[in-house]
Amino acid sequence: MRVAALKQAFTENQIKHYSRHILLPQIGGNGQRKLLAGRALVVGLGGLGSPACYYLTAAGVGTIGLVDSDVVDLSNLQRQILYTTADVGKPKVERAAKRLHALNPDCKLVPYRERVSRDNAAALVEGYDVVIDALDNFESRYALNEGCVKAGIPLCHAAIYRLNGEVTTILPGKTPCYCCLYPEPPPPDVMPSCRDAGLLGVVPAVMALIQATEAIKIIVGMGRLLEGEMLSYNALDMNFEKVAVRKDPNCPVCSG
Repeated sequence: MRVAALKQAFTENQIKHYSRHILLPQIGGNGQRKLLAGRALVVGLGGLGSPACYYLTAAGVGTIGLVDSDVVDLSNLQRQILYTTADVGKPKVERAAKRLHALNPDCKLVPYRERVSRDNAAALVEGYDVVIDALDNFESRYALNEGCVKAGIPLCHAAIYRLNGEVTTILPGKTPCYCCLYPEPPPPDVMPSCRDAGLLGVVPAVMALIQATEAIKIIVGMGRLLEGEMLSYNALDMNFEKVAVRKDPNCPVCSG
């Protein structure tokens, strides 16, 4: 995009803010315009959602939905970098929207202070280009997967456990969905919450930045996605491993 065209498409401040994107052949001015017109929904504003939101906002994704029903707890601050000690006891969606607006006023931030369920998942994801699963409970994760599959909206999934993480991108109608990968949630004694099992605070950030990268690629329409593949991360050994995953022909969510 030439200088004259850039000045027509962006303000001077936007040209400065997004200059490193605009210089990239894979994004350029046209790609940045797609980002500014893009819509991403981040479901869960904890250890995964915090860094994902920061980078989507910095990248200039035009509309970012923020979904969380919780308030900030002091124990969150070890990994949930959207918040400070002054935010303890306050709704996460409110504090997140305020902090992200300060980072980039170009972005419209839409807070939803609610818990995802099968009753509201379809309505929440409607109209978004991509959804980020940054949840920490199985019930909501299955509901979100079902809502995205039915709506045909890409879903960037990540999960974390102690010093490990996993991430994949689900493209409805093309790739395995979350229910294909995990037909049933594991028993609580097999996969306890981070409250009971502990968690290295930086691990969710690694997974979240991959989720944000996938979301940006989907909006711009560039590169190769983690479709049909699960990328696993072990922080203790500093090891990444990618394995192919397959659709379940009998999956109750996506096989029809």
